Amino acid sequence: MTSSFLNLSSPLPFARTHRLSLPPITQIKNGWGRRVLILRVKCLTEPNRDVESEAETTSSSSASGFAGISTYSWSAGLGGIGFLETSYLTYLKLTNSDAFYPSGGGSCGDILNSDYASVFGVPLPLIGMFAYGLVTILGIQLAGKNLPLEMDENNGRLILLGSTTSMAAASAYFLYILSTKFAGASCSYCLMSALLSFSLLFTTIKDYGMQEIQKMVGLQLCLGGLVVAILSTSYNTSQYFPISYAEIDLPFFTTEITTESSPLTLALARHLHSVGAKMYGAFWCSHCLEQKQMFGREAAKLLDVVECFPNGYRKWSIIAKACADVGIEGFPTWVINGEVLRGELELSDLARVSGFKLDDFVQSQ
Repeated sequence: MTSSFLNLSSPLPFARTHRLSLPPITQIKNGWGRRVLILRVKCLTEPNRDVESEAETTSSSSASGFAGISTYSWSAGLGGIGFLETSYLTYLKLTNSDAFYPSGGGSCGDILNSDYASVFGVPLPLIGMFAYGLVTILGIQLAGKNLPLEMDENNGRLILLGSTTSMAAASAYFLYILSTKFAGASCSYCLMSALLSFSLLFTTIKDYGMQEIQKMVGLQLCLGGLVVAILSTSYNTSQYFPISYAEIDLPFFTTEITTESSPLTLALARHLHSVGAKMYGAFWCSHCLEQKQMFGREAAKLLDVVECFPNGYRKWSIIAKACADVGIEGFPTWVINGEVLRGELELSDLARVSGFKLDDFVQSQ
């Protein structure tokens, strides 16, 4: 006996809620010899929009951020704060002004006026201003998908990562300098700049996957090592005078010339002045004083003497730019007709190098 429990001639009661595909009906015999009607039903569902939405979210994960703000916007914001801070420090450096401290205290002025505040003669805050400005512009353009020179997002992210890595490496090196060379000094602006650099690096790399980070770590180490090598080379070639005075505070003072000038020293001093000869010295240098004593009181006033520490000598003092440009290695240093002569010189040597006819002068007397 055939048992039919579906009437195929009438619509299925659930046909309006599900789309069904009805394949050919199969009849099989059960264990009791009865024929049973088997209906194979296959539901045709709509494409899973949730999956597509998840894929879109994953593909744009590099631009996602925290607190509802994109990573690129965070980079632009932090970079903008750093740009304003370094702009202010650049102004202080170029105008030799004192920094403003809301809570009082601080040693930023001493640090800004030290040899460590410049890299190959370029003010360090100016370099920081350029770096923060670059990060700010990159963050804005990446957030707006408006990169220059037809640059794609991957290249833009790579430049942003390289910039923040270099900045963080420089900040780490400066923190080391602060702790070793400026022990006991405090500078809230320096610490703020370091915090911004490390925050920018964390913000940039946090959206990279583990595999991407492993691929980039070699590049980051190379960039960090290059930055440290450049800074070390710059500071190792800087002029520090003298080491024995590193811990004292020596205000500028003048010395009195007690000897009388002779006709020879007066004539030689006038000749040295006429040929543009210069003597580079320091107010505390005993050899510089002895060199002036050779000429006497009146003749010494005719010499072109360049003071290398016009503001006094104290911890972290910077040698005057005119002296640094010459490459001073000791005092006194003479520059006569393009020739650099170091140390205290005899009058005969000064006459010979400058072209002063000593014999003619002696014969004329």
